[in-house]
Amino acid sequence: MASKRIIPLLNRVLVKRVEMDKKTAGGLLLPGAKDSREAVVLAVGPGAVNMDGKKVDISLKEGDKVLLPDF
Repeated sequence: MASKRIIPLLNRVLVKRVEMDKKTAGGLLLPGAKDSREAVVLAVGPGAVNMDGKKVDISLKEGDKVLLPDF
């Protein structure tokens, strides 16, 4: 099976959530651990065009860590 690469359009970014550990280093379970808000950037679009027709580049690059908003 061939692997396909996903390329976001315009100023879109593809991210993957980072899994948080449910245990501490000492082995204690964290019962109320929420989902992680951290994510890693997997792919970045080429950027958008502003009202003047100039290309606006995205300041993120693959491998950057970002925080996701609460939904």
